[in-house]
Amino acid sequence: MRKVWALIPVCVLMACKKEQVELMPKEPTIELISVGPGQVVEFQTAVVLRFSYKDGDGDLGRTDPDDHSLWVKDSRLNAPDGYHIIPLAPPDAEVAIQGELEVQLRPLFLLGNSTQEVMTYSFHVVDRAGNRSNTITTPAITIIAAPDNE
Repeated sequence: MRKVWALIPVCVLMACKKEQVELMPKEPTIELISVGPGQVVEFQTAVVLRFSYKDGDGDLGRTDPDDHSLWVKDSRLNAPDGYHIIPLAPPDAEVAIQGELEVQLRPLFLLGNSTQEVMTYSFHVVDRAGNRSNTITTPAITIIAAPDNE
């Protein structure tokens, strides 16, 4: 009977598994959750971009609203637009963070004389250390001309 009691702690210890802690890289990573609507009226309908993020050292976002962390490029244009993200963790903390962000983008417009255009967005984030995330390209969005107000 003593041997059985002696084996119980050994069995309990063997049954315990050390949890594997998933370490996140210091570079942020993003994944697209949704973008929409898929069709917008120029100058009227804003596109909403929703994505998840992970950052191993928690330095995503900035205190200065003029300092951009999210960069969104319209496939029809050469330069991206910058968007401000507030700090997602206390500025002095070095903690892994993850979550979701939803950003309302500026309304789109037609570039040419047609009544319809198709475009995509490409976007990425940059943390305070200058680490750039992966780049995501959205599904196509159709822009239609605003109806004439006659």
